[in-house]
Amino acid sequence: MLNLSKIQAITLDLDDTLWPVWPIIARAEVVLQDWLALHAPQTAQLCSDAEMKKRIRAEVNQRHADKAHDLSFLRHESIRQSLIRAGDAPHLADAAFDVFFAERQNVTLYDGVEQALARLAARYPLVGLSNGNADVFRTAAGPYFKASVSARQFGVAKPDVRIFHAAAAQLNVPVESVLHLGDDAHTDVMGAINAGMQTAWINTQGHDWPNDSAQPLTVRHLAELCDHLLA
Repeated sequence: MLNLSKIQAITLDLDDTLWPVWPIIARAEVVLQDWLALHAPQTAQLCSDAEMKKRIRAEVNQRHADKAHDLSFLRHESIRQSLIRAGDAPHLADAAFDVFFAERQNVTLYDGVEQALARLAARYPLVGLSNGNADVFRTAAGPYFKASVSARQFGVAKPDVRIFHAAAAQLNVPVESVLHLGDDAHTDVMGAINAGMQTAWINTQGHDWPNDSAQPLTVRHLAELCDHLLA
């Protein structure tokens, strides 16, 4: 159970904790494809082949395995390689990525999340802690956050304990005084435990607990957690 008296700050995962991520990515892919159809039609035709697009992404991911923490780099490079392979101008990758990235920030929060964030932020400083490339301050959740640490910026991804420690350092509080909340049992929950944080599992998808260790406090929605923290 949580030691409420020790909690001084909260770190939160973003994708699939505050909003569902895959509908956003799918929509951003459509916006990108529409842009390519206007500005790089040969690339649009190439990328209309799902298998070809998947192959290019896999090649980029393999070639740049050292950039696995930087999803923006991998996306930009995949676009650039698609342009080159299709015979369009590779410099268009910058503008194409900007179009994708802008739509990627157009998130739809789970019902009740904004109200929950408002309640939590009234008592605790909140820090975003994400392996993804969402910019929390460009989303509807942004006003409730004091800071954000991303794998892309920091250089390593969860569950590496160093990124959890960096998030605690953003607020100058001891790591054991931070509560981390996230949807991934491995990268979020076990990562936070190994880093010395308190943690709770925001199990939005209703998964079974996959680890041998004791299951932490588990809720289906951030609003449920507010009832434990703010009672």
